[in-house]
Amino acid sequence: MRLEPIPAPSLARRLGLPLAALTATALLAMGLAALAGAAPAEVAWLVLRGAVGSKFALLETLNRATPLIFTGLAVAVAFRAKLWNIGAEAQLYLGAVVVVVLGTGMLPWPAATLLPVLAVVAMLAGAATLLVPTFLKTRFGVDEVVTTLLLNFVALLFVSYLLEGPLKDPMGMGWPKSPRLIPEARLPRLAEGLRLHWGFALACIAAVVVWVIQTRTIWGYEMRTVGLNARAARFAGMPVNMVLVRTAVLSGGLAALAGFSEVAGAKGSLTLDLSPGFGYTGIIVAMLALLNPLGVVIAAIFVAGIFVGSDSMSRAAGVPTYIADILLAGSLLAMVLAIGLTRRRVVWR
Repeated sequence: MRLEPIPAPSLARRLGLPLAALTATALLAMGLAALAGAAPAEVAWLVLRGAVGSKFALLETLNRATPLIFTGLAVAVAFRAKLWNIGAEAQLYLGAVVVVVLGTGMLPWPAATLLPVLAVVAMLAGAATLLVPTFLKTRFGVDEVVTTLLLNFVALLFVSYLLEGPLKDPMGMGWPKSPRLIPEARLPRLAEGLRLHWGFALACIAAVVVWVIQTRTIWGYEMRTVGLNARAARFAGMPVNMVLVRTAVLSGGLAALAGFSEVAGAKGSLTLDLSPGFGYTGIIVAMLALLNPLGVVIAAIFVAGIFVGSDSMSRAAGVPTYIADILLAGSLLAMVLAIGLTRRRVVWR
């Protein structure tokens, strides 16, 4: 058995295989639900109803999707240029740290001025975080998978230190957290009385901007070329290292916006559990979207719907919420296989 390249895969193959992968994963999840003693059709309906079955459920799904759009975009941008950014979690947290430092009263400015400044400074913090592994990669050939992954743990330990020391809320009790942001540093709600905030709109705008960059600019062309063949790009005169640096700035900045939106929009303060793995889940989102920035929005809403719907389903049917983790992990593995078979066919000899 060997894999044979397909020079020009058909549209049916490019769309059919990913759909088949998602369908197979859904069938696996329904089988696991049956093993847990629940009716598969009922579980599927409860997940769907819990995710989009009411205005509250839909807005909660969109709220959960907001940080996933940012981290999914960060991963999609980096992976497109073959810069393996596994450290979106660190970039998210350090972006959130900057927002808390500046947004708790240090800059007593009106919201129209303060919010853009917080977003930009958070992006700079995220960009600087990813530039360290990128420099090690371009200068010394250090594998960025290892360095970005390890930086996640360094960032979490650093945040833990800050919350137990310089950033600890003196009025807080119990779980360590930072002081709350001043009202001018909070993102307004999109819907009165519900948690959905303007961070979701910002995430959708970011997806469009990234799509334009990747498809309509020279920089986007260079990113795609470096990702396809860095040696050929260098032979053609492209500044490969500079392209990777610019990619790191954009990718790290997008991941940091997830921290900005969670602190300024959803939470109002920084805690150690600010992210339940948004940085890692962003990898799944990006892969499900086939690294397409506009597809990231759809994939993020899909993944968020699974999480929100599974929480509701678990309460109603008594099925563990871990089925959502299995579903997402299975989706990622199946999608990786589908992507591999899109441009290759199995030949039996």
